[in-house]
Amino acid sequence: MVNDVIAGISNALYNEFGYENHMEEIKQDLEEPCFFIGILNPSAKKYPGARCRRDNSFVIQYFPESENHAAAECYSVAERMLKCLALINVQGQLLHGSSMGYRVTDGVLSFFVDYNFFTRDTVKTESMGEMGYSIRGKGRW
Repeated sequence: MVNDVIAGISNALYNEFGYENHMEEIKQDLEEPCFFIGILNPSAKKYPGARCRRDNSFVIQYFPESENHAAAECYSVAERMLKCLALINVQGQLLHGSSMGYRVTDGVLSFFVDYNFFTRDTVKTESMGEMGYSIRGKGRW
């Protein structure tokens, strides 16, 4: 499911910016501008009724094209990211982004967003077998 959320983030970013997105490691010969999508501390908590709450915190790093005005470019991109990542499409369902925030360090934007949701596990249940019964009255009937 995490890969589906990453794909939803990647699609939203590509639709808004048209830049390349990376999900694995950052390589030396990176073509800028581009995004790097990473996940921070995913967790799952079981609930009654075969439900499970998934908490997924993501960091999306943006590597700007300009070195001279990197901070200004990063702040502009961050404002657009606040809008385009508020709702993402994951397997035909809309997922709300929460706890969004960002910071610019050394000319690189780090954007933080959480996508939390419930899933339902499929539970196999065996149906009860057939039951026979008979009724007999007591006394004279």
